[in-house]
Amino acid sequence: MTAQNTFDFPLPDIGEGVVEGELVAWLVKPGDEVAEDQPMFEVMTDKATVEIPSPRRGKIVATFGKEGEIIKVGDVVVTIEMAPGQTAPILHGHGGMAMNKPAGAEASCASTQMAASLPEALPQPEVPATMAEVSVSAASGRVLATPATRKLARDLGVDIQRVPGTGPVGRVTKGDVQAFSSGKVATHPEVSGAFAMPAPAAQPQLEERIALRGLRKKISEKMVQSAFTAPHFTYMDELDATKLIAMRAESKKAAESQGAKLTYLPFIMKAVVAALKKFPLLNASLDDATGEIVVKKYYNLGIAVAGEIGLIVPVIKDVDKKSILQLAKEVAEVAERARVGRNHPEELKGGTFTISSIGSVGGLFATPIINHPEVGILAVMKIKERPVIRDGQIAIGQVMNLALSFDHRVVDGAVGADFTNEVIRYLENPSNLMIEMA
Repeated sequence: MTAQNTFDFPLPDIGEGVVEGELVAWLVKPGDEVAEDQPMFEVMTDKATVEIPSPRRGKIVATFGKEGEIIKVGDVVVTIEMAPGQTAPILHGHGGMAMNKPAGAEASCASTQMAASLPEALPQPEVPATMAEVSVSAASGRVLATPATRKLARDLGVDIQRVPGTGPVGRVTKGDVQAFSSGKVATHPEVSGAFAMPAPAAQPQLEERIALRGLRKKISEKMVQSAFTAPHFTYMDELDATKLIAMRAESKKAAESQGAKLTYLPFIMKAVVAALKKFPLLNASLDDATGEIVVKKYYNLGIAVAGEIGLIVPVIKDVDKKSILQLAKEVAEVAERARVGRNHPEELKGGTFTISSIGSVGGLFATPIINHPEVGILAVMKIKERPVIRDGQIAIGQVMNLALSFDHRVVDGAVGADFTNEVIRYLENPSNLMIEMA
């Protein structure tokens, strides 16, 4: 082996603003042969979890870093011996950042020419969904599980290879790991050949320390930044959702016939965009460096989703140009990827306003925190039966509560209230919304 046919592969630039990531899992080991574009390891950043592929065909000479460690963009992660006839990839620089070779590792001549970003966007990993894909995973000996589930297994001292998966196509879930840890399930027979004995009772721990890393760390930073940058003002009101419920019911079967599950969210998104067009200061950001309010002429709505690894806000682009049916399909797709932490970085940026739909959980009101640098976020609560006054008489109504938080530096209270009232007007009379869409 000579320096001419090996090169050191650094953690590339895998997204706007990403400077580090957590090494979630190794997919190769020293001595393995790899094909070009074959995934080598998984990295979880504050934006997404991605598989990093090999840029060349060859053999893994060395790997650097343990699962769970934080690695920075530019740190050498893998040394690869290239197959005959191949040349080392030329990777572009990352803001002049030099690579940090791990102590004791030999530097190859190629490493002095490389920096920390891939020439093209990395391919988005897909969640295995067919038996063919499962058989490939089984052949490689790798269990299907999300990064958060793997981390839980490590924290509990559980060998995830021995845990029977009850999720789709055999995926191991957090519940599977917890049940295995408590001795309530059997091991894989191909691993142990026998059933596991119940774990002996252990002295309960009175405290647990969880490292603030990855997405949870980013959520913490973003919440603090927003809370201490934007003076929050929260305006709350309610609406009669009777007509909205009826319109959804009328459209539900038609949507299902086209493969879409119709929820209330697409109607709410359309109502929000219609209101944003009349009150554009809610669709803006404040550039602190220049002292300018930047009003957006496009409508990209962030949808807050509670995922397995924390709160993720995928962004639906150009909501004003899409139909209710298109929105229903797209929301379902990006939300499912968000739940398992598999959104592409492009899906997590560019938002102009955010909706937090927590109606499935319940609650009466909330004080949502603005998704900085946006200036507004609308929390939508659960529809509940409550007494209402109609034509001077008490009746049973279907009531939905709304809570709008906005940056009081940009939006005055009266403007925020008028915006919320406009959203309410459309949702209480959704036929008007359909007319304007047409």
